[in-house]
Amino acid sequence: MNRVFQPYLDQFVVVFIDDILVYSRNRNEHEEHLRVVLQTLRERKLYAKFSKCEFWLDRVGFLGHVILGDGVSVDPTKIEAILNWNRPTSVTEVRSFLGLAGYYRRFVERFSLIAAPLTR
Repeated sequence: MNRVFQPYLDQFVVVFIDDILVYSRNRNEHEEHLRVVLQTLRERKLYAKFSKCEFWLDRVGFLGHVILGDGVSVDPTKIEAILNWNRPTSVTEVRSFLGLAGYYRRFVERFSLIAAPLTR
């Protein structure tokens, strides 16, 4: 999928395995972007199952994030999972927790300083 959509990646398409996210600044631009994506799929003889498609959304959950017109935030269910995480009792459990929490480090100011004791 990355090869198929390579010309459009990070311009108006994000691909993760077989999930395709199309984003745009406005409805007219989005209509054109959708046309390009669907035509690209057609040319490559790739098909999307219509029942799994969602179009014209103002809010999208994607890879643990919530994407809105004005930015990206952490999915609230992921925040809840971090807050409710059982206290780690082994090095492996600490690493597992840091893996989940670290995925969202860009949303936490001074994350590395906060996580330093756990990393040590």
